[in-house]
Amino acid sequence: MSEKDIAICHLDDLDKMRSAPKLDKEQSKMLFNELSYIIHKSDWLTIGVMSPSLKQGINAVRKIEEKFKFKKMKCITLPNSDGPIFLKANQKSGEIHARIEFGLGEGILITCQNFNNSFFSKTIGPFPLDFFD
Repeated sequence: MSEKDIAICHLDDLDKMRSAPKLDKEQSKMLFNELSYIIHKSDWLTIGVMSPSLKQGINAVRKIEEKFKFKKMKCITLPNSDGPIFLKANQKSGEIHARIEFGLGEGILITCQNFNNSFFSKTIGPFPLDFFD
């Protein structure tokens, strides 16, 4: 069974995907509602973005900040050349770090973190780069 054959109805359906699937409006709405509930219960997020360019990766983080009214994070470590990137944004530290990385899929990975270590942190995604537009 290929990634294209997997029905996307719940966040768990994204778990085995290497790249974000194309989602229709109904799928996006269902996933967003499920994700929003988890995000609002968490203390902070770490966001991983696999993107063809730094600009697209930063834009994906900015859309999440806008959507959830989060404080804007600062870019600390950025590549000095063009290429596909892996970007990690940590809401707790307020920092964004990015590096050139080839061979990755494409999409946004979100990990909801809690100060209480007894809560399980799970990485959710990948979501399409425009999921939070």
